[in-house]
Amino acid sequence: MEFPFAEPPAYGEVQAIADGLLWVRIPLPYLLDHVNVFLVQDHDGWAVIDTGILTPEALAVWQALFAGPLSGLRISRVIITHYHPDHIGLAGWFHERHGAQLLTSLSSYALCQLISQGRNEQAVRQNFDFFLRHGMSAETAGLVAIQGKEFLHRVAPLPTTFQRLVHGDSLTIGGRSFRVLTGDGHAPEQVMLHSPDEGLFFAADQVLEKISPNISVEATEPTSDPLGHFMRSLRLIEAEIPGDVLVLPGHRRPFRGLHTRCRELIRHHENRCGIILAACASRPHSAAELVPLLFHRQLDPHQMGFAFTETLAHANRLIRRDQLAIIEEKDRTLLDLVR
Repeated sequence: MEFPFAEPPAYGEVQAIADGLLWVRIPLPYLLDHVNVFLVQDHDGWAVIDTGILTPEALAVWQALFAGPLSGLRISRVIITHYHPDHIGLAGWFHERHGAQLLTSLSSYALCQLISQGRNEQAVRQNFDFFLRHGMSAETAGLVAIQGKEFLHRVAPLPTTFQRLVHGDSLTIGGRSFRVLTGDGHAPEQVMLHSPDEGLFFAADQVLEKISPNISVEATEPTSDPLGHFMRSLRLIEAEIPGDVLVLPGHRRPFRGLHTRCRELIRHHENRCGIILAACASRPHSAAELVPLLFHRQLDPHQMGFAFTETLAHANRLIRRDQLAIIEEKDRTLLDLVR
């Protein structure tokens, strides 16, 4: 893999990728401490691809950018790749400040609106019971089950109208023509943009360097197969997008070597499936018992939620392959090797 930019732009600074294409970073209050935002010159202003999260720190960086290197720029459109707060969090702010039109997938718009209504006590209880049944302690489950409530504080209200982006659409931004692709696994209908003429691929969180995006099984879809969807999306990308494009991801550095990275990600998750199979060969395990086999560091409640639901994603992939079986006991669910 090749990395054309040795260092990312500091907060409040701008990196030019090409003529009419800029890269900025917005801070996040997590272990992954930033999100990439790209600005593309449009006919009547600039289009912003993703926005960052609704925090005072993120707003301060945007205000510094508009007072400095982006001074005088009008934002005409906001393109959101998926509904997670670090990407959609300030879409409503841009609409209010600039009158920017929102473009995103139906899944992203609908899910953001749904979650923004608030997680009621019934939903918290559903999550708590889900984690408890899969082996998490009551104390930890209580902390993890309420994590989704922070969505309300991290996302500005969306505009009441939007333009839907669908896989296979063409999208023109200024003088550039893009093909819309959508991927799954990390988020439903995650929007990606490919410019064949310029060899650019806005990959969102579908393909990142060094790290894999979180792949989660939610309590509302306990038998879902997001890891299968993720790997299928990677294979689709490899089949449809040339390997020498410049990948502009949602986090970390832009890079070349798309096909290599897609294969690395698939191997990474296959290896993790292998760890689970090896553990369950000796005896049945709960999902909670498998988490430390895949995640070796200390985890706070926010990280534990991601680690736990990602462990379940690997287990569900193996269940779909008929390599693992579910054992339902009175008060817990175990995973056993199919023999």
